[in-house]
Amino acid sequence: MNIGQAAAQSGLSSKMIRHYESIGLIKPKGRSAAGYRLFNEFDISRLKFIYQARTLGFSLEQIGQLLLLWQQEDRASVNVKKLAEQHIDELNEKIRAMQKMKQTLEQLVEICPASDDPNCPILKSLSNDEQSNTANCHSAAKINQSR
Repeated sequence: MNIGQAAAQSGLSSKMIRHYESIGLIKPKGRSAAGYRLFNEFDISRLKFIYQARTLGFSLEQIGQLLLLWQQEDRASVNVKKLAEQHIDELNEKIRAMQKMKQTLEQLVEICPASDDPNCPILKSLSNDEQSNTANCHSAAKINQSR
């Protein structure tokens, strides 16, 4: 089957399939006489695997490792579990960072007067360096608590 059909069956775009080929995650089994990529059922399985792994947020490097393990019949499931646990740790760190961003933004929104006044604590905070940003947010939170 051609790349369009492979894209339709795998849930990936043709562009992403070409990208995954360029970085070595997938290698079509051949080319047609006209030079078009040809994909077989095994290729489609790999593409579906990549799609599912991306849906779970695995990095391309991790997906490469998972694909190698998936192809090894004598693999140890402990290695797969370690990769998944590492990914969970990374996700938890991202969640913590996003919660901190949300909290900071909520504090800034809370002190924003939302008026015709051109002074905006949100813009002021964004225009300062990171250390000032953190200090401004903490100061803003203290001001709000005292109100």
